[in-house]
Amino acid sequence: MPEQAAPLAAEYFDGTSARAHAVRLNRQGSDLHIDGDGIALCLPLRDVTWPERTRHGLRVAQLANGGTLHCADVAAWDAFARHCGQGDSAVVRAQQSWRWVGVSMLALAVLLVVAYQWGVPMVARAVVALAPPAVDRSLGDAALASLDEQLMQPSRVSAERQQQLRAAFAQALAAQPKGSVPEHRIEFRRSRIGANAFALPGGTLIVTDDLVQLLDGHDDTMVGVLAHELGHLRQRHGLRLVVQTAAVGVLVGAVLGDFSTLLAGAPVLLGQAGYSRDAEREADEESIRVLRNAGISPAVMVTFFDKAAEREAGKSATAPATPASGAASAPPPARQPSWLGIAIGSHPADEERVQRFRDAAAAR
Repeated sequence: MPEQAAPLAAEYFDGTSARAHAVRLNRQGSDLHIDGDGIALCLPLRDVTWPERTRHGLRVAQLANGGTLHCADVAAWDAFARHCGQGDSAVVRAQQSWRWVGVSMLALAVLLVVAYQWGVPMVARAVVALAPPAVDRSLGDAALASLDEQLMQPSRVSAERQQQLRAAFAQALAAQPKGSVPEHRIEFRRSRIGANAFALPGGTLIVTDDLVQLLDGHDDTMVGVLAHELGHLRQRHGLRLVVQTAAVGVLVGAVLGDFSTLLAGAPVLLGQAGYSRDAEREADEESIRVLRNAGISPAVMVTFFDKAAEREAGKSATAPATPASGAASAPPPARQPSWLGIAIGSHPADEERVQRFRDAAAAR
């Protein structure tokens, strides 16, 4: 027979009115007795839904008859509940332990990293695989219209030179396995984003006038650059980037809610940059494959990086000195907007990429 515990003072609500009744609780065997002015109830302990133990807050127990018991003395309530055989669940014990809270937070962080690093790309690939090509074309057409309105102008490269570059690329693609070349078209534009090329979803390859000028006399290198962009089309990186960015936004929103739009936006941008690096590696491999099949050494792509580096060094060398204090500063050169995430020039030409093309050339 359990030792008799001191009666516990509580408030009883009968579930039909908002009036609180002062009562005293006693355990007698397997029953809970509730006694007060005009109240005498006896309920089996199993008909009481006991609240979980927390560090703070009112204790409220639900009764099978629709009533509730309230107690503000949490220490006395918890002692009485233990006397009635109510132990803490594993979840409550974990909540009351800083060690388990720390472990749970670490596990959540690991889960988020796994989802961010592998889960989101996997979901994006699955979504893109199910999306019809019409989605890419619609997205690409809208992007091109926006670019032409904001950043692009008609090309000044002669029609003859444009045709020469298209013909060189077509000749290289003629050596590719049947069915491996996605539908595409090459467009030339004058723009403020410098020497660059990028692929839009749906098949449009944009080449800037500055890139034509940079690679003048190096048509094989231009073929390699276009083959790189063709890799983006083949892998549908443009649509995948849009899906991944949206998915990262959903993941961040689920964790942070509306806590801070700036804080929530930062991981989205970081995610876009990271996934774009993966896309660049895949596109580089496509460039190597196309060049090899066409009998062109992948080393021609090293020329692109060398010339891009030379141009950047030249810009730095000719940049005007910092104006004196109080003088009007010259506006910085226009930078490529981040939403052109799959442009070949949107990421620094690091040694890893250069070495990849050198190794591919040496392996021939």
